[in-house]
Amino acid sequence: MKTAIISLPLHSNYGGILQSYALQTVLRRMGHEPVSLDIDPYIVHCLPWWKAIYKYPSRAIKKLWRPRTVIMRERKYNMDDKVIQKYTRQFVDRYIHRVLLQDAGTLRNDGYGAIVVGSDQVWRPRYFKGDIRDAFLRFAKDWDVKRIAYAASFGTDEWEFTPEQTSDCAELLGRFDAVSVREDSGVGLCRKYLHAEAQHVLDPTMLLSAGDYTELIENGGGTMDCQGSLMCYILDESPEKASFVDRLAKEKSLVPFAANGRAENRAAPLETRVQPPVEQWLRSFRDAEYVVTDSFHACIFSILFRKPFVAIGNPKRGMSRFRSLLGMFGLADRLVLSPEDSFSDADIDYDKVYRRLETLRGKSLAFLENNLKHPGV
Repeated sequence: MKTAIISLPLHSNYGGILQSYALQTVLRRMGHEPVSLDIDPYIVHCLPWWKAIYKYPSRAIKKLWRPRTVIMRERKYNMDDKVIQKYTRQFVDRYIHRVLLQDAGTLRNDGYGAIVVGSDQVWRPRYFKGDIRDAFLRFAKDWDVKRIAYAASFGTDEWEFTPEQTSDCAELLGRFDAVSVREDSGVGLCRKYLHAEAQHVLDPTMLLSAGDYTELIENGGGTMDCQGSLMCYILDESPEKASFVDRLAKEKSLVPFAANGRAENRAAPLETRVQPPVEQWLRSFRDAEYVVTDSFHACIFSILFRKPFVAIGNPKRGMSRFRSLLGMFGLADRLVLSPEDSFSDADIDYDKVYRRLETLRGKSLAFLENNLKHPGV
């Protein structure tokens, strides 16, 4: 079945890219034809102004009223992003089948039998590009397609929708054939605010094995030896986190190395902000002896590659994601709320963790397989 996937834009975020890759891979193995719908930010920002006025009239008019310094800064940011994403976009172009979406209405006649919403924080208004109602398929309200939410995430256990958004999204979600969410808190949010029953499932990245990702590393070619043994994947830099890494490295006699560029630090030199290839990022997990991170998806890949790790809470990006993931596997003690906090560094019983993973993986795959069956199958 030709299946459209709606998630967040694929930029330089490793977790977002790999969850999209994983979901497409799983659906393809099930016999479907997955296509990710990608809203490319460069289409608007790189068009000449005179073309933009005709193609995006309301947006162009708004931009004309903005101060010139703001317009130039925005254009610079987008040109910088092209450089930052030059390696991650190579992975996206090679492995992820996507369609650049300019007008959702054109999809109606493209033969899609199903639309899957998810994963990632696709149901978080501040992250979804455009009107959040379209993450609940408002644009396809009257279409004859299967509507599935797979591991959709609100990103937080707080309700961030306006009353109007809540009412509209509840009505739209009522049209879905099946709903699943990535965090256990999402089950309660769906029930309380959207009047829908949701199943708790795994992030798509956990539907694949470490062997699947090792194959990507081997096929990538050109990856380099890691320059240390303590993998550091820190999204939000701070002196406190740097001190925590130094302390951990000394305690364990490990050599720290950064697995990512300083992509989100706009004050940093551009050459230091370039994200390494996705395959190199994966290799960092495979080769590291220990992982320290403030990233949700880095916790997932630490688990998949059976690495000891510590997760530094990231309230700005959403704590419920960490608690839900680590709680599922009995690893809540790997989370610290602050770099100053102490944490349990007991050995992780990965045999026990993997038994739990296999059970949850089976249930999550069954959710997709059962709800994407052709009528009458």
